Amino acid sequence: MIGTVIDSAMDLTVAPGYTKIGFRVRRALGWEPLEPGCMRGRRVIVTGANSGLGLASARTLRALGAHVHIVVRDRGKGESAAEQIDGHGEGAVDVEVCDLSSLSSIRSFATRFSSSHRGLDVLINNAGVMTDERDLSVDGHELTYATNVLGMFVLTNELLGQLVSAAPSRIINVSSGGMYTARLDVGDLESGRGDFDGPSAYAHSKRAEVVLTELWAERLRGWGIVVHAMHPGWADTPGVQRSLPRFHRVTAPLLRSPEEGSDTISWLAAAAEPAQSTGLFWHDRRPRSTHRVPWTRESEADRRALWEACVRDGGPNSARTEDILSRGSP
Repeated sequence: MIGTVIDSAMDLTVAPGYTKIGFRVRRALGWEPLEPGCMRGRRVIVTGANSGLGLASARTLRALGAHVHIVVRDRGKGESAAEQIDGHGEGAVDVEVCDLSSLSSIRSFATRFSSSHRGLDVLINNAGVMTDERDLSVDGHELTYATNVLGMFVLTNELLGQLVSAAPSRIINVSSGGMYTARLDVGDLESGRGDFDGPSAYAHSKRAEVVLTELWAERLRGWGIVVHAMHPGWADTPGVQRSLPRFHRVTAPLLRSPEEGSDTISWLAAAAEPAQSTGLFWHDRRPRSTHRVPWTRESEADRRALWEACVRDGGPNSARTEDILSRGSP
């Protein structure tokens, strides 16, 4: 009881709960360590795994016995990351090249993976970008939306057949606490109105990720696939250092390590408890509210419009969820 009160107080006051202090206090309140070897025989994909949270979670899951496929844009950086992961535990690591902002690259990777493997136990959608200026992807979409929202949507749908084959399986979407400041704006998903603001576009994309998590959970209920989102708190990653240098300078002494920020990613992938629910938003191994203030709440019409926009912008086969569900019960 006391632990729950402390946890909730830190969450509501934001700063204490998002820092390394919050992580360490909550861990001290009685977290159970993940069982050694609990991911033995499991196949896992982690996008954006050449550094930061993705690299840390890939290292943890390989140490627990998983066969981890790290998905990166640059093979050289991927090979360097694999060297840091290799040797931890009894699992294995493979490097996969895919640009999550390119629809053709995503589909090419999904085809290669599906032709080589019979199932996928865990998909961790971690890759993300925050830009200083409004840039476009090769497909002509604003880069933040193209990578963080559309890329995640298309990759997940392309791999649903593999997730169904391995069920019970899991999808984990890495969001950000910054999404609490943003409302889903289906009229401007690509940040085309007014002056472009990188952190704002990023926050809006992370709100969209959480809504998509809930929509996937609804559609996949009964198929043995659980879908969760999480946020890592304030972690000291290359992305934060590069994209938010002022924030990093001010908060550096309080930032979590990548291992601390990624703990809930690994826990959601490996622990028994997350498999008992779906569609939740987690922070530090506990489900959290997806809204702090009423004006960020979206309507059901907005939620439908987001899904329809992703289907439209994703092109052929982007409605794969409906294709699979139309086949009837698993």
